[in-house]
Amino acid sequence: MKTQLEHAKSGTLTEEMQEISGKENININLLCKRIASGEIVIMLRKGHNVAIGTGLKTKVNANLGSSTESKNDSEIQKAVIAEKYGTDTICDMSMSGNINKIRSKIFNSTTVPITTVPIYQAIAENSFDAGEEKIIGIIERQADSGVSSFVIHAALTREMLSLLKERKKQRIMGVVSKGGAMTAAWMFENSSENPFLKNFNKILEIMRKKDVVLSLGNAMRSGCVHDEMDNLQKTEAELNAKLARAANDAGVQVIVEGMGGHVAANNIFNYVKYYKKITHNRPLFVAGPLPMDIAVGYDHVAACVGGAMASGAGADYLCYITPSEHLGLPGIEQVKEGIIACKIAAHIGDSMKLGLSKSDLALSEMRKIHDWEGQFEQAIDKGERARKYHKNYRGACTMCGKYCAIDVMDKYLKN
Repeated sequence: MKTQLEHAKSGTLTEEMQEISGKENININLLCKRIASGEIVIMLRKGHNVAIGTGLKTKVNANLGSSTESKNDSEIQKAVIAEKYGTDTICDMSMSGNINKIRSKIFNSTTVPITTVPIYQAIAENSFDAGEEKIIGIIERQADSGVSSFVIHAALTREMLSLLKERKKQRIMGVVSKGGAMTAAWMFENSSENPFLKNFNKILEIMRKKDVVLSLGNAMRSGCVHDEMDNLQKTEAELNAKLARAANDAGVQVIVEGMGGHVAANNIFNYVKYYKKITHNRPLFVAGPLPMDIAVGYDHVAACVGGAMASGAGADYLCYITPSEHLGLPGIEQVKEGIIACKIAAHIGDSMKLGLSKSDLALSEMRKIHDWEGQFEQAIDKGERARKYHKNYRGACTMCGKYCAIDVMDKYLKN
């Protein structure tokens, strides 16, 4: 079976490409060309394929999954809520309970593509002395279960860990990537090179068979705005760019994670351009970014600002941040708030790189004539919150009452 990338390279237009062409309003031949060049990927899930990359709308991902502190059933409810409020993909990061069963329930409760981070399940089930064969086995089982994408931190090397020890004092936050830290811990415990890097070709073979998208993680991302991009980040980014080319050559679609975490606002634009340049415009995945550190409890708002800036600069794929980021496992309401904030960021970013949307125009036209229901239908949450704030659907709102600026000027302009 050929992958979407292999079909594109041979000039074959697949059913999935036809579906995406219609949904994204992009010429199918241009779509095919960009898939072939690695600029666009298609995450496959029957009935709900999602395309990410150049010229397409910015996509949103929701991280969830069981932890040692969670009730597993609530993670299924979070997945349902995340899809209801517009997430394009879900990343199952479960690390406790029956992980396979939890993932199966998430699949049965949703329709969007599912991503995993295989090192999570490997460590949760086998601790840090899990053998390489067990890690590979988990990747095979997850691919067989229908997972659309894997996140692996393959560009973290033993040499980089040695440098990290030497430069620890220069980084305020050290390593904040959970998957990166687990991969590093495995390397320390086993006195071995990165298992994903050592077995990269074998992993690509597994992924190619099921057309699973490879998401190359960034273990060395910054964890606070005062930690600017250093040589460790650049070394990882450059190796990820090489691995992306190798994966594409093997027929595997690739997303590159970069610039996630915390990034000072004045660096966001340049960092996006840097990642886009070294990866030859491959899809860029960004967690946040958070352009400030003191928004504790409101990190979803800060991430909305950073995410909008990153998307507008060219990032293709945003990971939501919830109000409980840095504080605890998000509840269902926090998942909802995080998704909506991230959707707002993506929409603003798209207005910068793709142009203003028809939905903004439609809402403005409805607002002009006080068509409240028309406004609500265009709202990002279909007016769920707006209806609570506006009880009277007739006439002007209670902010201005009979002195509504629109009504006052309409009266005089008509005469």
